[in-house]
Amino acid sequence: MPKIVDHEQYRKELLDKCFDLFAQKGYASITMRQIAEGLRVSTGTLYHYFPSKQALFEQLAQEICEQDLSAALAELEGAQTLEESMEALGRHLVKNEDYFIKWTYIWIDFCQHKDSKEILKNSVFKLNNQRYHEATCNFLGIQDSVLASFVLSFVNGLILEKLWGDETIDFMEQCTLLGKMLTAYLPQHTA
Repeated sequence: MPKIVDHEQYRKELLDKCFDLFAQKGYASITMRQIAEGLRVSTGTLYHYFPSKQALFEQLAQEICEQDLSAALAELEGAQTLEESMEALGRHLVKNEDYFIKWTYIWIDFCQHKDSKEILKNSVFKLNNQRYHEATCNFLGIQDSVLASFVLSFVNGLILEKLWGDETIDFMEQCTLLGKMLTAYLPQHTA
């Protein structure tokens, strides 16, 4: 009797394992053959699910976006105020610091080998950015995309500082401060 394979589930399992491979080798350094070896699948199987390394990376970025948003929303569940939400965000960053640093490293490595205009035009990355912005607006209860961009840039900046080895960055402290700043800012700038 032939083995029944849930192809979508199998694709997601492969993507989950790819994260660590990209984190270990970097996007530019790893080949599809090395990825297949690391996943313990044939290159034919890998190409069946992902026609190229970039397509694999795009699908990984999409999967990470979904997982990030789901995990962050679960962490923020139950927060009653903006300050409580920002404290929950700080806890989420602390709990997942290693993951965020690795993903930032992988993303930087990918970007340094691509033309910035190509990245800006990429529909997968555009959609992911839009989803992060929408989630941030929903999280803050605002429609101001500039403020959402600021908050996302703030969080990304904190992660970059950690990546660069700044041990003085305290996610909880920074997110708590941002929560206080936003609480003071928002009533004066919403209508």
